[in-house]
Amino acid sequence: MDYRIELIIIPVSDVDRAKQFYVEKMGFHLDHDQRVSDELRFVQITPPGSACSIAFGEGLTEAEPGSVKGIQVVIADADQAHAELSARGVTVTGVQEMAWGRFVFLSDPDGNAWSLQQIPA
Repeated sequence: MDYRIELIIIPVSDVDRAKQFYVEKMGFHLDHDQRVSDELRFVQITPPGSACSIAFGEGLTEAEPGSVKGIQVVIADADQAHAELSARGVTVTGVQEMAWGRFVFLSDPDGNAWSLQQIPA
């Protein structure tokens, strides 16, 4: 039996600000933005090439905005990712060399933390 992670909920304080960050700055694809009720709004976005999406909105989680740390995304080229994201206005760390890959780190406007990993050849 397969166990596929397909959706991760990210707690944010401002849904529209998060949507703008992930779509316009990170370049993620907007899949859904649905107002289900006065208490529930569901926004789903997907990184280019990913089988797993993220979601945020209103009424989806009780987690504190910015409390998600350590989401890791595999990328082909850390230097290219660094250059592209920096050009779009995303604050990223410099490329960090480690034995298990080359990394770029960043956070969304609420402080949810991401690492981008270029896997060693």
